[in-house]
Amino acid sequence: MTENSSFRSGYASIIGRPNVGKSTLLNTILGQKVSIVTDKPQTTRNRIIGIKHLPHAQVIFIDTPGFHRPQTRLGEFMMREAKEAMREVDVVLFMAEPRPPGDTEDEIIKSLAGAKKPVFLLLNKIDTVKKSKLLPVIEEYSGLYPFQEIIPLSAKTGEGIETLLQKLLEYLPEGPEYYPEELVTDQLERFMVSEIIREKIMEATREEVPHSIAVDVVRWEEAEGARLTISADIWVEREGQKGIIIGKHGQMLKAVGQSARVEIEDLLNAKVFLELWVKVKRDWREDIKSINELGIR
Repeated sequence: MTENSSFRSGYASIIGRPNVGKSTLLNTILGQKVSIVTDKPQTTRNRIIGIKHLPHAQVIFIDTPGFHRPQTRLGEFMMREAKEAMREVDVVLFMAEPRPPGDTEDEIIKSLAGAKKPVFLLLNKIDTVKKSKLLPVIEEYSGLYPFQEIIPLSAKTGEGIETLLQKLLEYLPEGPEYYPEELVTDQLERFMVSEIIREKIMEATREEVPHSIAVDVVRWEEAEGARLTISADIWVEREGQKGIIIGKHGQMLKAVGQSARVEIEDLLNAKVFLELWVKVKRDWREDIKSINELGIR
């Protein structure tokens, strides 16, 4: 960097309804997986930070839980996380699907009222619709809020990502390099391992079971030969849910463990012996102490 060049840095939160593609966008921008992705709504529970390093800038993205009407204490916590992330950043990225806004989008737009910062509208999943259908959606959103930028994109294919990054640089202030260049997330390895396990369970289960799951890494030991032994407790709210996750003759739990271990070894670049135990913590989503103990803060 020359003496006359300036370095820009700042924070951008990604908000939107559940399952709109926020985590996929973050992973695509970073070129690697830092936030789990499933087809289940309300997958993201914590704020996940991803750091994009550019030649003369650093953008710190915050992936937030999806906006929804909370029905549990956990849901209330998730909504607080999402709303706080909007207040603490330099730019808000409101992600929506390329269709007319619904009730959830209306509520999000109302929450943006009076925001003293730039708000971008990101119309995701444009690879799923004809381009001719985008203009009426853009016009409708434009009449609801004075977005600084409206960017059609596809988090899945990467279309529009470069445009998003270029536009962000126009709005970020001059600032320091907050994180070293080798860092792409502030998440600890233990948290990322627990999230991988939770992702694999969510992919394998249906209905209420995925949302009743929490994963707590309770053992992390390095043995000879750089092999890691990791033990994790999988918490559910009901005995019936425990039976579903274990499966007949333990086959479900075995499959989850095998799938998770492969991804964990890739993450840690080490051989891993993974132990999974399923336990019942009745109605843990309604207990603030349990929510905090399980690392959902």
